[in-house]
Amino acid sequence: MLQVSEISQQDYDAFRGFLEQACGILLGDGKQYLIINRLARLLREEKIASVAMLLTALECNSPRHLRGAVIDAMTTNETSWFRDGGPFTVFEKYLLTEIDKRLTGQGRIWSAACSSGQEPYTISILINEYLRKNPDSALNNVQIIGTDISQNMLTLAREACYEEAMLARGISATRRQQFFKPSGEQWQLIDTVRRRVQFREQNLLESFTGLGRFDVVFCRNVLIYFSAQRKADILDRMAQAMNPGGLLFLGASETISGYSDAFELRRFPEGVIYQRR
Repeated sequence: MLQVSEISQQDYDAFRGFLEQACGILLGDGKQYLIINRLARLLREEKIASVAMLLTALECNSPRHLRGAVIDAMTTNETSWFRDGGPFTVFEKYLLTEIDKRLTGQGRIWSAACSSGQEPYTISILINEYLRKNPDSALNNVQIIGTDISQNMLTLAREACYEEAMLARGISATRRQQFFKPSGEQWQLIDTVRRRVQFREQNLLESFTGLGRFDVVFCRNVLIYFSAQRKADILDRMAQAMNPGGLLFLGASETISGYSDAFELRRFPEGVIYQRR
């Protein structure tokens, strides 16, 4: 197995450059171990013995699937149902009624870097619960788009079938009974929640114009991996992809301060969001 000591500083710097150019992720100094932990299995399968050989293969784009496989392996796919709680409380308690009243056509919500689908499906569950109390709501026609750079994660998201351990991270017994059905040793999300969610591959460094415009954007715990310049660029392009008055959810440790003036801050007891000017 490849050892940390076998990765030269030159190769490490070159790999860092590849990763930032390919998907925006910044690796700090001394993270050679992360390459080994994330890529060990892939390097074995591809019979690649060193980072230098990996860089050569990536430069030659041979095999063609390697670039995507490396990005997939190096991308953090941490997620859970109702992750961090507060943003979904704000969305449910304060904003769903506001969005409902403001909509004049089909509402559209974007869950960026959605991993295996828990975030967009959480949003869909909350809309289902809202519609039970408000059956004539404009949210009956809302569309949720989940995007990610990882094809593997998108495949899992589209299947919407989760293991017990994944369901235990955030789904209450009541919601499990209402929104899931057993499927072998896994749990399948019901169709009424699934059908309003679509999934697409999207690199946040690339144009968003093909996605259309949105009333709500969830982009949580993503910007922390990008440089200041890339954060500003992503936020600027997200603002352009949002309707006036659109709502932006970021992670608890993320902010637009110093990166964008296209939004204004809104405070709630459970957290803050940003609204498109």
